[in-house]
Amino acid sequence: MWKVYALLAALFAALTAIFSKMGVKDVDSNLATAVRVTFILALTWGIAIFTGVAGRVKELSGHTLLFLFLSAVATGLSWLCYFKALQLGEVSRVAPIDKLSVPLAMILAALLLHEPLGLKAVAGGLLITLGSLLLLL
Repeated sequence: MWKVYALLAALFAALTAIFSKMGVKDVDSNLATAVRVTFILALTWGIAIFTGVAGRVKELSGHTLLFLFLSAVATGLSWLCYFKALQLGEVSRVAPIDKLSVPLAMILAALLLHEPLGLKAVAGGLLITLGSLLLLL
């Protein structure tokens, strides 16, 4: 089932690139990011309330909150940079370079989370890296 969600995430990420490029056309990229985050905030809290899990927020540990905070900081900085890159560059070049996050995440997962990094994962990460670097030239 995780593969279905991963494929849906890829589809929505692709749509995000297209819609974001259209959305930053005539506006400051930082303002566009702030507006986007506001919409995401409303959507995600709406889902949490609708599914009945919003009340469990007080059960979250300090450890969990710390890492969710750090994740939010990283996400925010990523989005700010991504929107600026989309404003200045073509989606067909920005999006693949942004996907260097895949091999970087694989390396960090191996180093920090001690996740196994097999031959297929290394080969796939290298191919993604080579493709992204090719687009940089």
